[in-house]
Amino acid sequence: MPTRYSGSVEERTALDAYIKLWRAAHAVEVAANRHLGDHGLTTSQFGVIEALYHLGPLSQRQLADKILRSSGNLTMVIDNLERDGLVRRERDAQDRRVVNVFLTEAGEALVSRVLPTHVRGIREVFGVLDPAEVAQLAALARKLGLGLREVERTPTRGRVRQGD
Repeated sequence: MPTRYSGSVEERTALDAYIKLWRAAHAVEVAANRHLGDHGLTTSQFGVIEALYHLGPLSQRQLADKILRSSGNLTMVIDNLERDGLVRRERDAQDRRVVNVFLTEAGEALVSRVLPTHVRGIREVFGVLDPAEVAQLAALARKLGLGLREVERTPTRGRVRQGD
């Protein structure tokens, strides 16, 4: 459904694209992660154990950056994973302010069991697109993400300043 905003063509086009992107991303997330509940995991919990599985021990801040969550939200996620014996925390020997998170054997066994199903589910989600469309989507998403990162580095570019 196109936007009903009465701005310029460029504004309406951007809003329409944003709405479609957001809805598609939400639908993909729900469909790709639906199976996680069968294993007693939330999307954030799986993100943590999957990141640790592939990257090794990380600080809580690094984990938050990797799985796109706030470090405040991540504390509770890690608390629950630690309670369930899937991860453990250790203070960094060089910098006691840093808490590193490690995957336990139980966590490694769980992610090893869940990951193949997760990958199959993601492949099925993208099965509605042909391979060229998947590649095009990946390229456009990367271009958008990198472009936004560049905008963040130059705060006045592309933004309306107060008083303008």
